[in-house]
Amino acid sequence: MRIGLDGIPLAFPKTGVGHYTFELAQALARVAPEHEFEFIYPSTFPLIDSAGNGIEPPLSNLRATRVSVGPVGRHWWSVGLPHYLRHAPSQLFHGTNYDVPLWRRCATVLSIHDLSQLLYPETHERRSVRRAIRRLPLMAKTADSVIVPSETVRREVLLHLRLDSSKVFAVPHAARACFRPEEFGATQQLRRRLGIGDEFILTVGTIEPRKNLSLLLTAFEELIRAQPSETLQLVIAGGRGWLSSPLFDAFEKSAERERIILTDYLHDEDLRALYSSCRVFVYPSLYEGFGFPPLEAMACGACVITSDIPTLVETTGTAARLIDPHNASELALTILEVLTNENERRRLSLAGRQRAAEFSWERTAMKTLEVYREAIRCAKGRQKNRSIQL
Repeated sequence: MRIGLDGIPLAFPKTGVGHYTFELAQALARVAPEHEFEFIYPSTFPLIDSAGNGIEPPLSNLRATRVSVGPVGRHWWSVGLPHYLRHAPSQLFHGTNYDVPLWRRCATVLSIHDLSQLLYPETHERRSVRRAIRRLPLMAKTADSVIVPSETVRREVLLHLRLDSSKVFAVPHAARACFRPEEFGATQQLRRRLGIGDEFILTVGTIEPRKNLSLLLTAFEELIRAQPSETLQLVIAGGRGWLSSPLFDAFEKSAERERIILTDYLHDEDLRALYSSCRVFVYPSLYEGFGFPPLEAMACGACVITSDIPTLVETTGTAARLIDPHNASELALTILEVLTNENERRRLSLAGRQRAAEFSWERTAMKTLEVYREAIRCAKGRQKNRSIQL
């Protein structure tokens, strides 16, 4: 069987969807060597950096195809991709980033990572929200099967997109294998280069409103006032996202500006060092589909504090301290309790590593293959019914 996957998320520095796309494809190629997997993307996007994405040296059954498109084929989802799939012997295409071809030439599976643009439109740019409102219901109905990363998102998709429950499958993600505990001393060179000392609070993710970093900034300021420290820092690791200018203004005006380190986008090796050496990892997000950073932090042995919202509870289990993402004082107090209680830090570190070990990309791949088989079965049934009608 030949399976195509959306390669567009790999044409740029990887964030959540890019990591999901690549890790899933790698795991699929390993657990199903009898099948062929292909990243497919149009020539209107940058060439995928094979070495940077770990494709070189390749798995023999995983490759990337950059499809040459002209003025018409540039309309990728409605023209370019359907045209390519008509001539390629693919049995299935997996749209890993909310899109599938509108003209079905084979079975299709759609990944919906969250419904933030529909449920929290104020945290996104208007054009992005308008596009989601217009396209997401269409894509969800077009696909033969839909994959979501958690039972929470599955319930949301069934409610808001009104899909048949037999069509939507919850398939959890996992932390990447590179995230594991690293000795504190081994992280010193990186921290020195970034201006980070021995004691710091860490958060990771694209800087945008949904991540709720304004609450973390307020809690950090309260924490320093309540427990003055000459060395404690707040480290924010992530690229600049949409609607983030007010937050950057708040950073600049903060009384604790000299303690705030903005690293911009970091590669996995650098993130591993920070996860492993932080005093506490804080993730006060307002809404998530799964929550990669808390699980990555746990895999590295970090003590995690995160929001008491359904998805993050589902992901972290009982291995994290949970806070109200609207209460800065509660967050400040919880951080202080973790910083000053060595027994609690050891408990959280051990529980986090155990929780992270419950997830793996191999399990994700096996569950995804089951969805592929169901989608192909549905597509065959659809084609049979169409033949009967004709």
